[in-house]
Amino acid sequence: MPVTRQQLEAREVATLAPYACHSGDSRGRVYPDSEDPYRTVYQRDRDRVLHTTAFRRLEYKTQVFVNSEGDYYRTRLTHTLEVAQTGRSLARALGANEDLVETICLVHDLGHPPFGHAGEDALQRLMIDHGGFNHNLQTYRIVTELEERYPDWPGLNLTFEVREGIVRHVATLDFRASAGFDPTLQGTLEAQIADLSDSLAYNAHDLDDGLRAGLFSESDVATLPLWAIVRDSIGWAAGVPFDDTIRHRMIRRLVGLEINDVIVATGERLSAAGVMSTAAVQALPENVVGYSAEMATLNSELRAFLTERLYHHYRIVRMQQRAGRFITDLFGSLIAAPDQLPPDARRAVAIRGLPRAVTDYLAGMTDRYALDEWQRLFDPLSRP
Repeated sequence: MPVTRQQLEAREVATLAPYACHSGDSRGRVYPDSEDPYRTVYQRDRDRVLHTTAFRRLEYKTQVFVNSEGDYYRTRLTHTLEVAQTGRSLARALGANEDLVETICLVHDLGHPPFGHAGEDALQRLMIDHGGFNHNLQTYRIVTELEERYPDWPGLNLTFEVREGIVRHVATLDFRASAGFDPTLQGTLEAQIADLSDSLAYNAHDLDDGLRAGLFSESDVATLPLWAIVRDSIGWAAGVPFDDTIRHRMIRRLVGLEINDVIVATGERLSAAGVMSTAAVQALPENVVGYSAEMATLNSELRAFLTERLYHHYRIVRMQQRAGRFITDLFGSLIAAPDQLPPDARRAVAIRGLPRAVTDYLAGMTDRYALDEWQRLFDPLSRP
């Protein structure tokens, strides 16, 4: 027998925690839309995100290592998938809505430009007098206006709860208010889970990629108390070589220990707060989803290590500087001669103004396309 949407909604009521977001209670969409007979509203949102052009482009957008550095390293797409996997694990254990968490996780980085944070920093600098640039706000613009997939509305017409999850992911209070969300409230439990899953995933996989790339060694990481805890937990004996298998085991265990810590610590906070509804979670003075005090300290030490030894490593800095020059050159050339823009981008100039139209065009590029475009514009031997 097929399982209907109404049965799925009833299953949520019966199995999810009272403070979870139930799809049957969604605050709905901006534009009227019919219901699907076999999918909840959050499942439909997830599928809409997966089919966007912006999501497909994540495959060739930088996480830390530029795509040309090798196929092994995380891309923005594989990062997104790891965030979604972590989010579902946390949601399942905490009685939250897995579909909503997964959707927020999958959508959270759609607005990233090519070349990771180097590309974002360049666009922010170039747009400082025209409203700036922030990848979280760009994600919101993608799902509310830039993706053109439906004849009756701009964007994806996602539910209120998914859009709220986007704006509460490091967006400014002013933007939250202007987008129609109460800036004084915390995120829903699902939004908080997605937010923490992002940082948990990138700490673990950036550590893995840094070791794999040889930017630092296991002996360097061994100075971290968290690494010692993970090492002891797998019984890695002294004298056993640190090879790929050990590295994989260590990273898996690190992720597992952190997820388990979040589940226990968050469960204790929820119990102590006595919350029995989504509104009660959002009315708390601070986020309820998080690590224990001990694990938070250990993670801060890991983050400081990665900042010094990975993000500020000279090879990474060189990649970032080169990427910034590519974006700056492209922006300047297109601003100076807008007729170089393809037809869709030229049409956007009349709607959004030249600087924003150029920025939207650049932000939508993959690393590879941006490099090709740079070559077409600046290499005299390249075909335009």
